[in-house]
Amino acid sequence: MYSAAVITISDKGSVGQRIDTSGPAICEVLKKHNYDIKYTNIISDDISGIENELIKCVDELNIQLIITTGGTGFSIRDNTPEATLKIIQKNVPGIPEMMRQGSLTITNKACLSREVAGIRNKSLIINLPGSKKASVENLLFVIEPIEHGLEILNGQGSANCGEGERNEIKN
Repeated sequence: MYSAAVITISDKGSVGQRIDTSGPAICEVLKKHNYDIKYTNIISDDISGIENELIKCVDELNIQLIITTGGTGFSIRDNTPEATLKIIQKNVPGIPEMMRQGSLTITNKACLSREVAGIRNKSLIINLPGSKKASVENLLFVIEPIEHGLEILNGQGSANCGEGERNEIKN
């Protein structure tokens, strides 16, 4: 069982002007997949606040999977990807690519997606959209490979990801 944090990023949500529906929905998905939710919070779209919250979850709380929801759109206050990029040590572009690919089967607006995923220390950080529907859909597209990634990141799995899954090439 891996530890998880869910951070909702919303100016209105952080001051009680909007009810957070995506954060609790993400928590439910994670619980169904045996993640231990250790931390949740709702914060504003302030870039330094997002950076500080992510660093706290990784460096102080040692949480293995940090999911953000919100702040990934085109609005001037949407800063989640930029904050994430500032604090990660390794980019993991395949996760957002897979989320966009799946989302494009639902809506052509998925091409506007700005989510980022990356590694800091032994933690994986993934940005999700702010809507309940889109955040749950995107998480479900990648939930299985995330677990394998966390196994590798924490030294519990094999780095031979494709072993046994590909046909042998014969000369």
